[in-house]
Parts: sequence; structure tokens; C-alpha cells
Amino acid sequence: MDTITAGWDFFQNQVLGMKWLNSLLENILSALGLDTANRWVGSLQFFLYDVTKITILLCLLIFLISYIQSYFPPERSKKILGRFHGVGANIVAAMLGTITPFCSCSSIPLFIGFTSAGLPVGVTFSFLISSPMVDLGSLLLLMSIFGAKVAIIYVIFGLIIAVVGGTIIEKLHMERYVESFILTAGSVDITSPDLTRRDRLQYAKEQMHATFKKVIPYILIGVGIGAVIHNWIPEAWVATVLGSNNPFGVVLATLIGVPMYADIFGTIPIAEALLGKGALLGSVLAFMMSVTTLSLPSLIMLRKAVKPKLLALFIAICTIGIILVGYLFNLIAPYII
Repeated sequence: MDTITAGWDFFQNQVLGMKWLNSLLENILSALGLDTANRWVGSLQFFLYDVTKITILLCLLIFLISYIQSYFPPERSKKILGRFHGVGANIVAAMLGTITPFCSCSSIPLFIGFTSAGLPVGVTFSFLISSPMVDLGSLLLLMSIFGAKVAIIYVIFGLIIAVVGGTIIEKLHMERYVESFILTAGSVDITSPDLTRRDRLQYAKEQMHATFKKVIPYILIGVGIGAVIHNWIPEAWVATVLGSNNPFGVVLATLIGVPMYADIFGTIPIAEALLGKGALLGSVLAFMMSVTTLSLPSLIMLRKAVKPKLLALFIAICTIGIILVGYLFNLIAPYII
């Protein structure tokens, strides 16, 4: 048992967390005559470490996820979802969302396509919620920073929000609040050609390049903000706003995340820095969920496809779900960290 524990700790700290990289950068900066205790140098080390770590993990994960995704093109996904009914369909839709490495804005075209194809609107909303909030890439990146227990529980809670949210929308028969041009658009079910292994590898490579180019600005911005928080923002400030002394920290973190736009890869460095400065785990994870699921650009895009009443219900479900998850994490944090 001790061997398994030691092996897992090594995998989490040195493979996923790349602690060796942080030590290497510290040695290089020291060899260059720079004092890593200095705030500017510390910020540089944080920036180089997180950008390099996230880039390596991101490229490997997106390549793997895209290879898996090549077996689930939109046409096949629609067929799979069409075989299930009731809550089972919502669960499958939420699970399918985990293999799509998309931000909220990128998920909306697929949501529109699924809805146009005649899939129940509640099922498509389960996909829309889970796709940006949880995916295989976020699971491993969260494990590299917060540990396996936090990462797995985060994904489970995200899937629960997606399933419950989609089920509520379905039970309330909200399809009448989808814009008519979506419902009448129809869908041409094009059979995807059989891909060879070489084709799938090429597809994965192209997706990796395309996704990386799309998210790298947010990674740089997110790591930059994280470096500032990590080395320049006093712990007392963060603890006052998002710490245990503020019972509304989770609500505030959720609201702060809404006007921002980034995918989960850009928010993780900010979350890491906030947690290190004394923010509660639940507040940090609520912030991440809010940024990835309820960003203003995605809500503006979604408004083009649904009417205000359905949009308001979607926002309410996600907001309440995220806040509840945040407070639950605060309660169980002593037992999982």
C-alpha cells in the first residue's frame, strides 16, 4: 500500500504537477544571478513554470482527447443521444460533454446543431453545461494542482449540475422558448467516412494546433494574473474577500467570474494563486465554474438561439448550482485536501 501511495504521489507531483520543472527554473534563475525571493523574479518564475507546465499538459491532453473525439463526430453523437430517453439521455449528454475540449462559446454551435436535429432541449442543455465546465483535460490539470480528490469531486459536481439542469429544463417543457429558426432548421445527417488510424492521428494533431492557438492568449493572461496575485497581492486582502471570514465569498467569486471570458485552462492559474493566498477552496472552484460556464460572450451568443425566459432559467440553474457546489466544497475541504 505504501508503494502504491508513493507511486501515486510521484505521478501527481512530478508528472502532472511537474515540481521538477519549478526546481529547474529556480536553479536556472539563481545561476543567472537572480534572487528568486525577489517579487519580480518570483513572478517570472511563476509565469515560466505555469505557462510551460500548462502548455505541455494541454498539448498532450488535447491530442489524446481529439483522438478519442474522432470516434464521436456530431452525427454519431446525435445518433448516440437519440437512443436514450429521460434522465438517462441527460446523463449521456453530460458525459459526451466531457470529451469535447471546448470553451462555452465553442460549445454553443454544437448545442444549436443538436437542437436543430430534434434532440430534446433539456438533453442539449445538459451537454451545453458540461462541455465547458468539465472535460478530461480539466480533470488532469486540476489533479496537477489541487490533487486527485478535489479534481474528481469537481467533475462529479459539474456533471450533477449538467444533469439536474437539463432535467429541470426538460420537465418544464422549455422547448417553446427556443428561437423558431433553430427548431425549423432541420439537420442533414451526413455519414462520417471511416477514418484510418493515420487519419485520426492527423485530425488529433490539427485539433491540438487549432485549440492551442485559440487558448494560448487566455493561458498567458491567466498565468499573468496568477503571477500578480501570487507575488504582489497581500494575503490579507484575498482572505478578507474570499476567505473564511466572508460568508458570502462563494457568491462574490461566482459573480466576479461572470463578466470574464476564458476556458478552464486560463482560469486554473488564477485559482491556484488565489488558493495559495488564503481563498477558500469552494470560492476558488466557484470562480472557475462561473468563468467557464457563464461568461458574457457565451450568454450573448446563446441569446441568439433561445428566448429570454429560457436564457434566464439557464443562468439561474447554473448560478445556484455553482454557489451550492462552492459551499459544499468549503464544508468538505478539510477532509479532501
